[in-house]
Amino acid sequence: MSSRSLPQMPTPSSLLSAYASMSTSIMLFRTMFNQLFPIELQRYVIDAVRVYWKPKSSKLTLVFEEKDGMTTNHMFDAAESFLCSRINPDSDRLRITKSVKEKHINIKFAESEEILDSFEGFSVTWRYVRQQSQQKQGGNSGDEYGNYGHKSVSSGGYSPEKKYIELKFDKKYKDIIISSYLPLIIKKSQDLENEKKVVKLYNLQSYTGGPGGFKESVNLDHPSTFETLAMDPKMKKAIIDDLELFLKRRDFYKKVGKAWKRGYLLYGPPGTGKSSLIAAIANYLKFDIYDLQLTNVGGDSSLKKLMLKTSNRSILVIEDIDCSIQLPDRKGIVPSRFPDVRPVRDPQFSLSGLLNFIDGLWSCCGDERIIIFTTNHKERLDPALLRPGRMDVHIHMSYLTIDGFNILAANYLNIHDHHWRFREIEELIKCKKVTPAEVAEELMKSDDVEVVLDGLVNFLKRKKVEEDEIIDGIEGDEGDYDNQVREAKKAKIIA
Repeated sequence: MSSRSLPQMPTPSSLLSAYASMSTSIMLFRTMFNQLFPIELQRYVIDAVRVYWKPKSSKLTLVFEEKDGMTTNHMFDAAESFLCSRINPDSDRLRITKSVKEKHINIKFAESEEILDSFEGFSVTWRYVRQQSQQKQGGNSGDEYGNYGHKSVSSGGYSPEKKYIELKFDKKYKDIIISSYLPLIIKKSQDLENEKKVVKLYNLQSYTGGPGGFKESVNLDHPSTFETLAMDPKMKKAIIDDLELFLKRRDFYKKVGKAWKRGYLLYGPPGTGKSSLIAAIANYLKFDIYDLQLTNVGGDSSLKKLMLKTSNRSILVIEDIDCSIQLPDRKGIVPSRFPDVRPVRDPQFSLSGLLNFIDGLWSCCGDERIIIFTTNHKERLDPALLRPGRMDVHIHMSYLTIDGFNILAANYLNIHDHHWRFREIEELIKCKKVTPAEVAEELMKSDDVEVVLDGLVNFLKRKKVEEDEIIDGIEGDEGDYDNQVREAKKAKIIA
């Protein structure tokens, strides 16, 4: 190969000359650009060049801001709850929070901390960001609002703190993230919130002398659970199975065109555990309870407004409906079948209003609701209240059974067998109608097991003697024997 075909390498002097010429041209262009173009146009051109020459990224970032305008962003809360379960031991900074009413400590990830997660084989990165309040340049230049549309808090013009969560992932997984991953986060966050939820007990009341109403609440600290209820085990299992079936049938209720609600009627003698069963259901489902006293309702319109104050996933309780007031029937006539029961005051709402509230159009103003009525006398209720769709499940709260006593003995005395004493108590329970509340009261009278069981046996024997004397007295009055027997049966004194 001849030397003529070889490329000629530039000399250092030619390179230096070219660099000087290019630098001079750039400086001349920059000077002319600054002198001939206004500052606003210069910024526009520079931003346009930056956008055009910005390298394309394969990553996409989703931003979950704490606020959506003036309202709370549910996705921010869901993401924060979800990420609390994803915190790993290698985290360097964590946030600790606890409100006065909370019984547990919340562990959350701190500012700029990153959490890695995976979904369907690909990785995503979460990051928590907080922009601290900073004084704006130039004080109150412009108008009285900050960068994000919020009014300045002082003459210095402070922008509010802004909190958000970033989710970064490969762009090609965008559809999977939005259609599958984000709904999964919402579902898991709801499960986590339900686990630590504090069940509330609300008291619904109408305003005196007018429509509307208000609600006040306390934490439901009732310890009753299905494990501690002195009920027949088969009945408890049937109730739990019915509740579980109700919870998972949202789509079914929508498909058949019914409001997603369930009605229960608890009936039986006083002291058989109706209130305890309500508390056990609330603790099992983590549903808030709304206690509605019909004597506090001003009328049909007030009843509707009170219903609107109840939330989804809640239990509405109307206790002792048979003895609170006598509801007028659909013709406006107060029934007189039971003259011994007097209304507390003249009712201002009708049976039609109550039925519409339970099973009419107004019953569709919420989802996943349970309505519970309690009564000592089922036969006194209007048949219109008892039909399916209003009271779907009728639960008879009976007198204490052998299985119920075994549960009470295990709960109160921590014993499961006590030789001949148990056998004697069980025989007395079989032949006498005694309530769980009566036996529970006897079991609380001493810490000594022998003393308690002796006292319970004596109580059951005294109860047997008293009931025998009542029956003997009825039999001794021959003139009005049949009527007294019927009244005694109504009072649940004799079978």
